[in-house]
Amino acid sequence: MKVSKYLSKHLRHQPERIGITLDDGGWVDIGTLIEAAAAHGFRFTRAELDHVVAENDKQRFAVEGDRIRASQGHSVEVDLDLPAATPPAYLFHGTVARHLDAIRAEGLRPMNRHAVHLSPDRDTATRVGARRGRPIVLSVDAGAMHRDGHVFQVSANGVWLTDAVPPGYLRFPESH
Repeated sequence: MKVSKYLSKHLRHQPERIGITLDDGGWVDIGTLIEAAAAHGFRFTRAELDHVVAENDKQRFAVEGDRIRASQGHSVEVDLDLPAATPPAYLFHGTVARHLDAIRAEGLRPMNRHAVHLSPDRDTATRVGARRGRPIVLSVDAGAMHRDGHVFQVSANGVWLTDAVPPGYLRFPESH
């Protein structure tokens, strides 16, 4: 778990903090990453890294040969080079009650990330929302958005990405 959090922090948000540079696609050499982490007091082996990548329930990381990158969720500038994809009719977004007023007014915005993250099913969205409290799952009329010209991409781990979700495409649970 510690290695996964460390990788997320430095491959998605703060690579410069340990002196690594991500290429345009978000990739970094694994040996460079391991050496930089060790130089900053956090040691792990390639075998431990491979285990984290393979066992991560959200498949947050992708490995190609001797390179690694976060699959999505970056706050630093990267181009994941994901093709446009046709979404299912509905996607889902997990949140908590304190964000509902802003979401009703402004829709879903990427905030400090490059895209809004949407889940392919309610269970995943519930788990996402539960990280911040009691989850509330919103339905997103992705089919209508797509017909209206909004572009969607899907990351290697099945997270759907789009620039924003205007309020008119959102369905809120009746109790909220």
